[in-house]
Amino acid sequence: MKIGFIGLGNMGAPMAANLARAGHDVTGFDMADVAIDGVTMAASGAKAAAGADVVITMLPNGAILRAVANEVIPAMSKGAALVDCSTVDVDSARAVAQQAAEAGLLAVDAPVSGGIGGAAAGTLTFMAGGSAEAFAKAEPLFEIMGQKAVHCGESGAGQAAKICNNMILGVTMIATCEAFALADKLGLDRQKMFDVVSTSSGYSWTMNAYCPAPGVGPQSPADNGYKPGFASELMLKDLRLSQQAAESADADTPMGKMAAALYEQFVESEDGLGTDFSAMLPRFEKRARG
Repeated sequence: MKIGFIGLGNMGAPMAANLARAGHDVTGFDMADVAIDGVTMAASGAKAAAGADVVITMLPNGAILRAVANEVIPAMSKGAALVDCSTVDVDSARAVAQQAAEAGLLAVDAPVSGGIGGAAAGTLTFMAGGSAEAFAKAEPLFEIMGQKAVHCGESGAGQAAKICNNMILGVTMIATCEAFALADKLGLDRQKMFDVVSTSSGYSWTMNAYCPAPGVGPQSPADNGYKPGFASELMLKDLRLSQQAAESADADTPMGKMAAALYEQFVESEDGLGTDFSAMLPRFEKRARG
């Protein structure tokens, strides 16, 4: 396929490189001056999108997605697909999909899970919203960039799935870190704590696959000084999106609300900015009961 790829940062660059490596004709655009093996750089988003079968975007937020859509949709050929892999608010995803449909385009909102490592290795999971026709057009590209793609429903469903998943992730990480900090103060060895919880009813992804305690369980950012695999400020962004969605849908999410408030305090008023979201553990270690 001829692919336009807009947004070539830490996630977008390796995704675009994997598509080019697989033999696709990839033209890219980013506000920063970047160079990616196999990717031809364009002078603007519109030029990257012109004549493309599929245009993929990987952008910071919904406002920027809407602005990019305003630029690239008029440049795209009818029948082409706009595939947004950003994590944005559901309302923006649906608005851009409607705009694309009115221009005779297919649209997929397909946020990803797997982080920078997954983007580089081509092992991302895509949560996709859009028509069956649109998903079918994008699916071969998902197979190159990732290991799994789930068609979650109509436009906005991909973002809804990502937001709900990451609300669980944020809440669960806080609980896991609280439990380790409590175990420390009760004199329980961390390895013994892991051995029990990882095979008991406290089992979770944050314990078993991404343990926040260094030297315990599989390798994780905790073993690398809490340098980000998934930064605390990105978790804060996703938790805020969850609360924006909850407000729009009139959903009661008290734990999600509390998690958002705690990560906001950690990132904006403490030393969480630039650390992995599992760095909640050393935060709790230093605190007494309030």
